[in-house]
Amino acid sequence: MTIDTITTATADTTTIEKPILLTLKVSAKSNPNAVAGALAAVMRERDTAEIQAVGAAAVNQAVKSIAIARSYLKDEGIDMVCVPAFMTIQIGEERRTGISLAVERRKA
Repeated sequence: MTIDTITTATADTTTIEKPILLTLKVSAKSNPNAVAGALAAVMRERDTAEIQAVGAAAVNQAVKSIAIARSYLKDEGIDMVCVPAFMTIQIGEERRTGISLAVERRKA
């Protein structure tokens, strides 16, 4: 897996490369083990990721996925924390409120 970056030019012509935040979108029908595997793979390569979920069942699957991913990464000495926040997304003509879980490596 490679880390994609965004290159931004500044006023003094220096460039800054920032990693693109990887977002995993979880639904009520998502398999928590599959999402956990994807999240673990991301966290092995990056320091942050985002999980988005809309609806109580989707948030439940997302939280279970984080717990499972922690167990996958435990033997590698990687732990993580998540910070929840509300988000609003547009689905067709409708605006929906969901949860965004910012997942970060825990500092030792």
